[in-house]
Amino acid sequence: MGKLGDILSHPNEILPLLRMYQAAKRATKLPKEPDLAFCYGMLNDVSRSFAIVIQQLPNPLRDAICVFYLVLRGLDTVEDDMALDVAFKLDELKRFHERIYDKGFTMDCGYNHYKRLMAQFGTVVNVFLGLDPQHQQVIADITRRMGYGMAEFIEKDVISVADYDQYCHYVAGLVGIGLSQLFATSGLESPAMAAQEGLANHMGLFLQKTNIIRDYLEDIMEEPAPRMFWPKDIWGRYGQKLDDFKDPANRKQAVQCLNHMITDALRHVPYCMQYMEQLKHPMVFRFCAIPQIMAAGTLALCYNNGKVFEGVVKMRRGETARVFETCNDLGDVYTWFMGYLDLLRVKVTSQVADDDPTLPLTRDEVSVYSQLCSKSLQEYRKSHPSPSDSLLVTARDFLALAVSGAYFYHVWELGGSGPEALPEPLRPYGWVLQQQQGLQRAVAAGLLLLVLLVFVASRQR
Repeated sequence: MGKLGDILSHPNEILPLLRMYQAAKRATKLPKEPDLAFCYGMLNDVSRSFAIVIQQLPNPLRDAICVFYLVLRGLDTVEDDMALDVAFKLDELKRFHERIYDKGFTMDCGYNHYKRLMAQFGTVVNVFLGLDPQHQQVIADITRRMGYGMAEFIEKDVISVADYDQYCHYVAGLVGIGLSQLFATSGLESPAMAAQEGLANHMGLFLQKTNIIRDYLEDIMEEPAPRMFWPKDIWGRYGQKLDDFKDPANRKQAVQCLNHMITDALRHVPYCMQYMEQLKHPMVFRFCAIPQIMAAGTLALCYNNGKVFEGVVKMRRGETARVFETCNDLGDVYTWFMGYLDLLRVKVTSQVADDDPTLPLTRDEVSVYSQLCSKSLQEYRKSHPSPSDSLLVTARDFLALAVSGAYFYHVWELGGSGPEALPEPLRPYGWVLQQQQGLQRAVAAGLLLLVLLVFVASRQR
């Protein structure tokens, strides 16, 4: 049944899906100011999920992060365009932090939305120059450091795990560091957050490593030549060439290498928790926590999963919607991580062969981090009762059920409604409903049953 089957088999995801759809629709409503409208429109084009969480941030932080993201996507577009002359690319990467002050800057590179971003980059520059000077300084400094780091790895392969960590620091750890500085300079978080570079770096590495692992096939198939960041010190233990792993004949070795990569990524989990435990502003917290939960879920799905070498493994859209809806505090983060760690535990216990080289380490990591989350959740809930237990939320759910039932009864009258109850385009076909009273009753009952199932599932979350 595909996507419909997924939805029907997870009724507790239906309402979150609808609300996420509404949030995505709201995110497409652009500011009236033309330059800002371009930036937020481009944000929606290149990252719809990111656009949803960023729109929930208060200004001026929201605009600063929007511009920060687009500037770094521009830099990333230069790095990724394999058609560019290497010498030219190296020069542009090292000068890109200067380009963001040039209103006339454009560049012919990239593909699809990114090509348009680079062609109209002067619009992003206009908004950048209107930001608070402190925000400008943070964005320019991180862009400079990242550009030089990217240039370093244009001429250098990722061999060791230290190389891997260093590359991920340049392209993602620095993003976490820059965001921490923006949080602090905006006044929404403590000035001390700007100094948490080590923890912020781990936040970025956890996300970047998840993307590198998940996108194996997409990256290895890239034309004219792939750029891969799996460290040779890991994949070299399992094969002669990294692209051998896409061959089904090498699936066992490929999956063992995959498990090794995921085990390496999991070591960042406790540091990510420490970082999130220091955040105070609820919207900043959600902005940081939702991607971390998504990364944990993606790693749990990818672990011991040969489909990574056949396509892109993704979380269900409904599950993603539930993460967006239910990630509001540290208790929610601990709960989600415990769930994904439990999925890993099941795989480690019953699905992974005993000869998997990293199995003992993975088992230990999963056990330690599960206990950490469980203990942290117990301590947190002593002073922060779960919002889902509140009378307000309970009353809201009952009200939603009552209103839904009343609406369907009014419209369908359990079999007696006329054409006027239908939407305008369907009214010419009202005679069908008038002659099929039994069908009307079945539809009404089915709709009410669906609402009831969603309600019951939401109470069991």
